[in-house]
Amino acid sequence: MIKIYNTLSKQKEEFKPLKQGEVKMYVCGMTVYDLCHLGHARVLVIFDLIHRWFKENNYAVTYVRNITDIDDKIINKSVEQKITFNELTEHYIDEMNIDIQALNVLSPSHEPKATEHISSMITMIQTLVDKGFAYQAENKDVYYAVDKFAGYGKLSGKSLKDLQAGNRVDIDKNKRNVFDFVLWKSAKKNEPAWQSPWGKGRPGWHIECSAMSNKILGHHFDIHGGGQDLQFPHHENEIAQSEATNDCQMANYWIHNGFVKVDNEKMSKSLGNFFTIRSILELYDGEVVRFFILKAHYRSPLNYSDQHLDDARQGLTRLYLTIRDITKSANSVIDWNNSYAKKFKAALDDDFNSAEALSVLFDLSNEINKKNSDTLKVLLINLANILGLLYQNPENFLQGKDGLISDSDINTMIKKRNVAKQNRNYNEADAIREQLLSQGIILEDTEKGTIWRKK
Repeated sequence: MIKIYNTLSKQKEEFKPLKQGEVKMYVCGMTVYDLCHLGHARVLVIFDLIHRWFKENNYAVTYVRNITDIDDKIINKSVEQKITFNELTEHYIDEMNIDIQALNVLSPSHEPKATEHISSMITMIQTLVDKGFAYQAENKDVYYAVDKFAGYGKLSGKSLKDLQAGNRVDIDKNKRNVFDFVLWKSAKKNEPAWQSPWGKGRPGWHIECSAMSNKILGHHFDIHGGGQDLQFPHHENEIAQSEATNDCQMANYWIHNGFVKVDNEKMSKSLGNFFTIRSILELYDGEVVRFFILKAHYRSPLNYSDQHLDDARQGLTRLYLTIRDITKSANSVIDWNNSYAKKFKAALDDDFNSAEALSVLFDLSNEINKKNSDTLKVLLINLANILGLLYQNPENFLQGKDGLISDSDINTMIKKRNVAKQNRNYNEADAIREQLLSQGIILEDTEKGTIWRKK
């Protein structure tokens, strides 16, 4: 039985799908105007884990992760770079996919682009206008009237009354209420625009996700997810739009992953502690980054530091060392009656607790190191694969491919060290070991000879 912390109800609930054996899930994806950052990596990895766990439990999963390919930031950057917005977004979609592959994230069932669903957005806006939930202002923009929707604030717990009491929003004379939000922006000179009943223009950000989820998953679906930063106003506004349009609940479960912090401060460009996935991948294997993200429960803050990434690398290295000499081929069959498998399942069933699931893997690793059981090694690999881990050849991970010294040079130095040891020239042998260690190469003397791995 899978339990999910539902942001809407503020408690853990047993997952009950709308249709037996099926899961329909929508997650807010990337706005493609720049390289993806660590916050994006957390969204990608966490909902990939959720996707994998439902599949492992034999659910037919329809997973939608959208791409926002039109908004103010995209337009501004395309103007700045003197290219079309399409050229800009296609470039950053390609870059995003490089990061996704490095993090071992499975493809979603659907990855719609906002610009592919303009007609659906126009239809939804027209319905909202016809039903009295939206209006066209003097500036020709179309706004959602938040005070017309009785349930506004039910996700975030922010009532309009409380919002107005603490109002710091700049006054916009075009709006009837300061918290009304734009559904359709009238065309501006040299900006991309589409024809609509309200004149040429483009959609607001919030309507994009409502229209795409509605089009692909229907009026009412199981799970909506995204980063905690989207809870208000984006997801709150999605609910207002979708439920006013369709006269039914939008999603039964809302899942939000926590913030990413850097040395205990919220990551932000303004603070200068902003890290792209690409910059981290220059120093760490993508699997290490994935491991680091999964070490924390998805709802807790994720604190980035070089030390925490180094710790993640050491932890993953420990697991790979456990399976390094496996002689039995791994398979996908898991004995769920095994005590370790039971604990692993219990962890992920309890609100996708990846931190506890990893703890089980390390307990299993300790058992393997005592017994050297290939059967248990296979179990370790299969369980880790559910988390998207231990999918590489152990030697490829442990030895890496990006060092300053080549594999052939390392092997040559190992041979020289072996000769020195045979000649009882232990000072030279130790010097070679230290020389390699200074370049991040650790030697291990085994019964089968000397093997090496990256530090």
